[in-house]
Amino acid sequence: MAKSRRLFAAVSGLLLSFFLTVQMNMTVQAGGSDSLEYLRGGVAALLNPDVTNSTEIVNATARELNLSLWEKEEDERVSNLVMANVKSALNVRSDTSETADKVGKLYKDCGGTILDRRDGWTKLQSGNIIGWASDEYLLFGEDALALANDVGKMIATVNTETLRVRMEPNTEAGVYGLLPKGEIVEVIKNDEESGWVCIDYEGSDGYVSAEYVELDFLIDAGETIDEIKAREAAEAEAKRHVNYGAYTTDADTTLLLAALIQCEAGGEPYEGQVAVGAVVMNRVRSAAYPDSIHGVIYASGQFTPAMSGKVNRVYESGRIYESCIRAAEEALSGVSNVGDMTHFRRNNGREGLVIGNHVFY
Repeated sequence: MAKSRRLFAAVSGLLLSFFLTVQMNMTVQAGGSDSLEYLRGGVAALLNPDVTNSTEIVNATARELNLSLWEKEEDERVSNLVMANVKSALNVRSDTSETADKVGKLYKDCGGTILDRRDGWTKLQSGNIIGWASDEYLLFGEDALALANDVGKMIATVNTETLRVRMEPNTEAGVYGLLPKGEIVEVIKNDEESGWVCIDYEGSDGYVSAEYVELDFLIDAGETIDEIKAREAAEAEAKRHVNYGAYTTDADTTLLLAALIQCEAGGEPYEGQVAVGAVVMNRVRSAAYPDSIHGVIYASGQFTPAMSGKVNRVYESGRIYESCIRAAEEALSGVSNVGDMTHFRRNNGREGLVIGNHVFY
């Protein structure tokens, strides 16, 4: 690392000297202010190696001067991503000490961004949490990326008033339906060359123009202590305790689970609807996730229809399929046709239990 830094500094110094020597000559030869603005940008980047594109600027200029290129070392290419490596939950604290105040929790499969590292601790940001966690319970680098790719998802957010979802990736294809502005859908495949994004549209492969969506990769975020307290208070206030067998919940929460099932698997066979409900209940019973149906469904980055507000709209409309209500009741009674699996996604060839268009794992 030190060697590479010295190389960068040496090249930067040489280039800066060259720039300052020939600045006027370059500007006159270029015949305009555009060259001067580019030069100023290059010098600024050289003076501040933390500028995002400073390496590219140095390398481009070095090629012109036949100088050795600045090479990033492997550890500098590693992402700032950090993932929780726990079976249940990890406390995030205000300082680098087990006795420091708790500021939040990361659950299994939660991730965040590295802000600082010190003495076996990492300062991270995950959702609204900013605090320190012990490196003993975290994954970094390629390990973190591998886990994020496994549990995360790519989503598309509609950025136009109304977006047609087509049956094939062309403007002449039939239309499945329309998506309103702000709607969030799961991405199956992004074909940059064709300009079309394949999305999960009610269980079918739909296609939308990449021009009208914003793409993001999401992983679950943790909860601050205040968020945990607010969630638990809201859940306690809402409880009416209707017993469905293995799990005691309120009637409204049953419909909430049914609404999620409809959004995720309304077009799937009944077995697939039960499986989605079972995944939610497996998470509720697991120490690795929030211990309520509401907490699991609305966990950051997990269920796309909950994030987009679609679950709320279906729930509030009261138009929930009878099969989804029955599936929710079966899941609540303890029925699981997916064992203790806690994840599912559109079947993309990954290993797991395939039911309809979903793979469970």
